[in-house]
Amino acid sequence: MNARIPTTMAAIEIVAAGGPEVLRLARRPTPKPGVGEVLIRVTAAGVNRPDVMQRQGHYPPPPGASDIPGLEVAGVIVGIGENVTSPGVGESVCALVAGGGYAEYCVAPTPQCLPIPRGLDFVQAAGIPETFFTVWTNVFERGRLAAGESFLVHGGSSGIGTTAIQLARARGARVFATAGSPEKCKTCEQLGAERAINYRTEDFVQVVRELTGGRGVDVILDMVGGDYFPRNMDSLAVEGRLVQIAFLKGARAEINLMSIMQRRLRVSGSTLRPRSVEEKGAIARAVCKEVWPLIESGQVRPVIHATFPLASAAEAHRLMETGSHIGKIILRVVSTD
Repeated sequence: MNARIPTTMAAIEIVAAGGPEVLRLARRPTPKPGVGEVLIRVTAAGVNRPDVMQRQGHYPPPPGASDIPGLEVAGVIVGIGENVTSPGVGESVCALVAGGGYAEYCVAPTPQCLPIPRGLDFVQAAGIPETFFTVWTNVFERGRLAAGESFLVHGGSSGIGTTAIQLARARGARVFATAGSPEKCKTCEQLGAERAINYRTEDFVQVVRELTGGRGVDVILDMVGGDYFPRNMDSLAVEGRLVQIAFLKGARAEINLMSIMQRRLRVSGSTLRPRSVEEKGAIARAVCKEVWPLIESGQVRPVIHATFPLASAAEAHRLMETGSHIGKIILRVVSTD
């Protein structure tokens, strides 16, 4: 371990379940990397919807994970645990973590660390792991979206949405998205969506049918849930796949089993945070192989809406809860050592 690493660090605590005001800057012991882990001096950390849910008391960290919020970071490795041969001290990485990102230092399992893609800075890199890992495993591994197929993503202007649009388009799919304003719809189309549907003024089921000649789309990525579920079923083509990753409008829905059976539809869902290091490592390797070349060639880029200093994490959460952002919100972390 590097002797210059301080014994305490600045971090954001959730002092109680509640609104953004429960996020407080505090001093915490600097974590130490365990077996197979590295210690990262964090330069930037992504803000994600699961962080908001954790703050509200709806999404507790998995056993053994830090109670400090934050699921993705970018920075420089300053310490390594036992049995770590790579990456090494001094290397710049971005990493998916199960918690602890809103802090000056964060530990990460080595399989979940990736080199920062060429051409990206720390802020951009911090906006990659949570969204890119989520999109890759759900759209392309579980949803099996292939070139030449059609794809609909809800929340197209979100961090997940902007990532999904770009990756699906870069890999040869026909892309549609939903968003809640003309500005957001325009951004979705600029990123590669053939048509963005304003869900406040248009019926996405009807528009999708018109755009596909009544056939429907092959894959849908949904984070809305609730009454979107039956409408998603109506929007799928024969052999279509719905992949559910969240349920902002509720976890319960009415299912028409006959429609699923007759059109041979498949419904899948997943969460990322509780999965094992081995599973996340496999996703990381696939992302590095399949997605990093697209980022480094400029075909795909993380979309950064705003940055905030670590001490203003509450303001970052307030912005996320307005739903007015397009792309990612990032915390800039300045180490005091």
